[in-house]
Amino acid sequence: MIIRKLRLQRGWSQEQLSQLSGISTRTIQRIERGQKASAESLKSLAAVFETNFSELQQELEMNTQTVDTNNNTAKITDEEGRAIEYVRDLKGFYSHLIKYILVVGFLFVINYVTSPNYIWAWWVLLGWGLGIASHALSVFEIFSFFGPDWEKKKIEKRLGRKL
Repeated sequence: MIIRKLRLQRGWSQEQLSQLSGISTRTIQRIERGQKASAESLKSLAAVFETNFSELQQELEMNTQTVDTNNNTAKITDEEGRAIEYVRDLKGFYSHLIKYILVVGFLFVINYVTSPNYIWAWWVLLGWGLGIASHALSVFEIFSFFGPDWEKKKIEKRLGRKL
């Protein structure tokens, strides 16, 4: 991704970058799609872009994550990473909701059996229900006060960059 960005900033085609760096066009295409680049290729590209090899390597490593699933490593993009994180958050919310329903239901049964004159299980229902509502607001981003957009703005502000 960073290679593509640097190439486009200079107005070069992949073929021009290939000629300048001595790397095949096919290799440049693979690197731009996020596949791992060899050290020699990165050194050539760093020389062409007049940047430090280690900075270029770190940028490439930061732009892709690797996920190990059944001993197969697969690279995922930032967008896919956010989608995976959302699904995990959603799973956590539904798990939380199921536990809430089961436990509160069980507490109402215990309450009815032990002291039917005073229904104290309502307090648990209300308190834990507020927690469930808060979890739902967070997962479904209904009111996202401290969501990804806020984080991005604060990071950019801290780094002294403008959006």
